[in-house]
Amino acid sequence: MVNGAADSRGTCLRVDLSAIAHNTRVLKAAVGEKVQMMAVVKANAYGHGLVPVAQTALMNGASWLGVAVPEEGRKLRQAGVAAPILVLGNVNPQGAQMAAEYGLTQTVFDLPGVALLAESGRKIDVHLKIDTGMNRIGARTEEEIRAVLAALKAAPQLHLTGAFTHFADADNPDDAFSRRQFERFEKMTALLPDGLLLHAAASDASLRFPWARLQMVREGIALYGCIEGYDDLDLWPAMSLETRVAYIKQIAAGDTVGYGRTFTARRPMRVATLPIGYGDGYPRACSGKAAVLLRGERCPVLGRVCMDQLMVDVSDLPEIRQGDTAVLMGRQGDQEITAAELARWADTISYEILLSPHARVPVIYEHIPEGM
Repeated sequence: MVNGAADSRGTCLRVDLSAIAHNTRVLKAAVGEKVQMMAVVKANAYGHGLVPVAQTALMNGASWLGVAVPEEGRKLRQAGVAAPILVLGNVNPQGAQMAAEYGLTQTVFDLPGVALLAESGRKIDVHLKIDTGMNRIGARTEEEIRAVLAALKAAPQLHLTGAFTHFADADNPDDAFSRRQFERFEKMTALLPDGLLLHAAASDASLRFPWARLQMVREGIALYGCIEGYDDLDLWPAMSLETRVAYIKQIAAGDTVGYGRTFTARRPMRVATLPIGYGDGYPRACSGKAAVLLRGERCPVLGRVCMDQLMVDVSDLPEIRQGDTAVLMGRQGDQEITAAELARWADTISYEILLSPHARVPVIYEHIPEGM
């Protein structure tokens, strides 16, 4: 595989593939040998890189891949990935053709979807999505399921090989709603032929609900080491974001920093400018709340994050120099800033943080497995 390098600013996203490998093995051990594992690599593998993450996960225990759109499946096939790939989203005319051409397993749940796939005239494996309470996509009633089964029977080139649902509230300590969803899924799947691959549990559910693991689990956020509340599993975050100090200046008491003059110095301060901002995907919502790591110490972000730059307080670190590496997400020394911590500062979720770094931030893959 072709690897990247930091840009002229020293800005880069680092993805540790050994962490992906480790997490895959840990999660596979947690759910047991009898349960298959799908690595969910949609949205460019949550920002980590579609092909390298998929290949690494498959080398370490995953047997399926999950994508959101058929274009992601096509890219994996073009990279030589032969494992089963499930398109988790609804089917459209272009997607039906891609599913047939690239051997993708397509989600179906309604008559128009079945009709689109049947029009291809080619063999396509499908999984039936059953909506048990998420109210996003999926067949919701017994009547809808029976109608889809009848349509599939009338299109013998379409092979129903699995069925699945998705928990809406799996991280809630109160699992009552999740249990009701699972009971509904069991009732609905009783209508289906025997021998299908059944799956319901994504990351949280796979770890919290052993009763929901069925024949396969779908590991997403846990695969990337960014799920909270499971410290005993020793999952490793795979992504870090860094840049280098571009400029250091001394300001006086009463000086303000940044747009809108939202920060006023109460004392003389030493301020470092970092050449990274919301144009690179660092959240503007972190303005005045976040910190970065320099020389293994936390340095508060001052004022508003700009499009291409942000400022931090280095008053207590006189040894900081231009060119020093600043870590905005990841570990430096004994300190770590996690995606979850960044998310709390930005009032969002870790998923969005992982997907935020933009195209101009180069990606460096570390610990690339042999054969990739």
